[in-house]
Amino acid sequence: MKRREIKKILIANRGEIAIRIMRTAREMKIQTVAIFSEADKQAPHVAFADEAICVGPAPSAQSYLNIEKIISVCKELNVDAIHPGYGFLSENPIFAKKVEENGLIFIGPSAHAIEIMGDKLAAKNAVSQYNVPMVPGVNHAIVDLEEAKATAKEIGFPVLIKASAGGGGKGMRVVDSADDIEEQMQRAMSEAESAFGNKSVFIEKFITSPRHIEIQILGDQHGNIVHLYERDCSIQRRHQKVIEEAPSSLLSEEKRKAMGKAAIGVAKACDYYGAGTVEFIVDENVDFFFLEMNTRLQVEHPVTEEITGIDLVREQIRIAEGEPLSFQQKDLKIKGHAMEVRVYAENPRENFLPETGTLQTYAPPQGPGVRVDDGFKEGLTIPIYYDPMIAKLITYGANREQARVRMLRAIDEYQITGVSTTLEFCAFALRHDAFISGKFDTNFVEKYFRPELLDEDDPEEEELAIAFAAQMLAQANKGGIPLSQGENKWKLRNRD
Repeated sequence: MKRREIKKILIANRGEIAIRIMRTAREMKIQTVAIFSEADKQAPHVAFADEAICVGPAPSAQSYLNIEKIISVCKELNVDAIHPGYGFLSENPIFAKKVEENGLIFIGPSAHAIEIMGDKLAAKNAVSQYNVPMVPGVNHAIVDLEEAKATAKEIGFPVLIKASAGGGGKGMRVVDSADDIEEQMQRAMSEAESAFGNKSVFIEKFITSPRHIEIQILGDQHGNIVHLYERDCSIQRRHQKVIEEAPSSLLSEEKRKAMGKAAIGVAKACDYYGAGTVEFIVDENVDFFFLEMNTRLQVEHPVTEEITGIDLVREQIRIAEGEPLSFQQKDLKIKGHAMEVRVYAENPRENFLPETGTLQTYAPPQGPGVRVDDGFKEGLTIPIYYDPMIAKLITYGANREQARVRMLRAIDEYQITGVSTTLEFCAFALRHDAFISGKFDTNFVEKYFRPELLDEDDPEEEELAIAFAAQMLAQANKGGIPLSQGENKWKLRNRD
């Protein structure tokens, strides 16, 4: 195929992912265009871009989801390509097709691949020829109650009713007995139709203690596909991820290779190119089953970048230009360990209820092995119109324990006031024996977390306090820093 050089990219997104894409584009000497809503006038991604243009009022349907307006901006500013980031229009096949029809390059997969993998039933049918393990269940939509009851009985309770379209836990219901299936079917179908405009649901076996493990893949437009190992995303609330790490503490090398091979099979099933993620559910026997494919860059992509040294956004751009992959599977290897926590404006003491408010204090951590991908600055207000994620905090270490301890240090240094955040929950999870041992699953919050536990004294914190106090006392006795000064520093860090 003929190579098409990209000189200017419009990022059809906002916040941290917009800045993340712009940084790589700048390194590649590619100009960038930011779009923003009226609510995001002061957002850092607007100032970071070479050019920026308002595309409408705050509601996303009138701005970040306005396809016609985005296309017209591209034509007005002589844009070559559009990067959709994640969320918004990133998995919308109509948008991908419109981009191509208007002579622009879509930095992502084909509309055909997005459409197939955007429907869970179509995806299951497409990958069945590649011997990819599937959760026991049906591969067709069910709307008839009697069929639903018979199917559930055949599979065996508990079962999971899932919306065919969409994700994020919407249109999903666990059913433990035949007595509950009618009510839960109706709820799942109603929620699916409301969220996705499609009430189709299907039924599969519910795995009671699952791990959520996904494989990052890259494919070019010449038929080459590689996997970049796994990410473990099992710490979740409301079926949505909050802590991710790579590699997983669960997998053997043999299982890792098997999952990588299966992920490549999924990609081949829809002639995939670009960056994508194949998600699997893993049971207590470490048997894995295909869950879905996300046809875009993932929120948690930085942990893969940290352990492989591959800039995924750079590869996305190169692939969109028509370049072949610059490496093969044999060139890749895992080096070290990385973790990511999502810093949401949510209150973990109130069932992770999202919050809005002004960032009265905002100072991200720094230091060795710490990366912060954020889209806010001090003084900005968290708008009500969008996802409440403030930032992603990533740490890297030579091994899992170093990455974990480094993350705890970084969380401790992260200063945010004005809104509640998920940071204190993340610190709780990282200190929990289940996480430290690697023996946890997606039920971590339900099994181990209660809001009052956030107020309990932490042994690691106490050890640090004792060590600090001892150091200050020793320096004072040697005529160094006065003890009172050390005490004041401790109080300033809210450790008294």
